Amino acid sequence: MTTTAPPSPVFERLGLSAVVGVACGTASALFLALLDRVTGWREANPAIVFALPLAGYAIGWLYEQIGRSVAGGTNLAIDTIHGGGARIPRRLAPLVLVGTLLTHLFGGSAGREGTAVQMGASIADTIAHRWGATALLRRQLLLAGVAGGFSSVFGTPLAGTVFALEFVVIGRVELPAWAPTLVAAFVGDWTCRAWGIVHTPYPQIPAEPLGLWLLVRWIGFGGVVALTAASFIELMHGLKRW
Repeated sequence: MTTTAPPSPVFERLGLSAVVGVACGTASALFLALLDRVTGWREANPAIVFALPLAGYAIGWLYEQIGRSVAGGTNLAIDTIHGGGARIPRRLAPLVLVGTLLTHLFGGSAGREGTAVQMGASIADTIAHRWGATALLRRQLLLAGVAGGFSSVFGTPLAGTVFALEFVVIGRVELPAWAPTLVAAFVGDWTCRAWGIVHTPYPQIPAEPLGLWLLVRWIGFGGVVALTAASFIELMHGLKRW
């Protein structure tokens, strides 16, 4: 009698991360395809912007009726990754998808990254619970979901990986999760492109030879950006306390 050996932890982590990447890439492809349609319709019917207050009320009513458990949005994903706890409700993905599409349809402003991160975390947590993942594996799959969602929406797998690794605690990289996030990021991007999605083209900046003066300027630029970000965060926290 022969028995099948259990899958190795590495195979389990990377295999599930690939599954998360496929699911996130597919969700992002659907999101981007629908977003393109609603944006085109809004541009063809600019007067619809006057109905934006009604759309905002409808989205608020929708969350009040069936979305109270996911009202935290991205913060809910962060808290779950950071402290474990209850499963992220599956309804988060469709609710944030519908809310973002309605916002864009009526001329509102809503970023793609929040939608991608929330959908990715919700999908990843569903897969983790279906698999019966341990707490550590669940945490890594949640980060993989963040990476898969971010990279597939923007077509930037390396940026999605770094974003996910720094997602929980700003300034500290979650190095043990680098392999699952990298796999999910690239698989998510490939999956989204396989569905025929073409990402927004950005201008290609010509390469600049690295010299001492350029390096000094980049260091100075990085410092200014860091101070600006820190000031913004402290100001937001101060306003909330006030």
